[in-house]
Amino acid sequence: MADVTTQQLAQLMIGVARAQLALADAVENTKAGFKFTHVRPALETASRIRSNHAETLADFPSRLLLQMLGRNPPDMDRVTRDLEALLSGHAPVAGDPAADSLDMTT
Repeated sequence: MADVTTQQLAQLMIGVARAQLALADAVENTKAGFKFTHVRPALETASRIRSNHAETLADFPSRLLLQMLGRNPPDMDRVTRDLEALLSGHAPVAGDPAADSLDMTT
């Protein structure tokens, strides 16, 4: 098996988030308000974005999809940096401008 780089993993995660967003968009087209009434609150719970816990690798996919719902989707470099930080055990610190994480609460 080939070694997967952090950038390849970031590309894969962005692709999965795009597929999930396409499904949410499809439901939104049949039921207006679905994404922000049903999807966003569920993702905020799954990502633990409002909790005081440190960001974990398990929360990262939900946070990524949550950001995809916004106007500015995440770029590859930022996703790669955040993944590298999480995989190294040094999660980005919320509110730290140098961290530039996917945390949308700041």
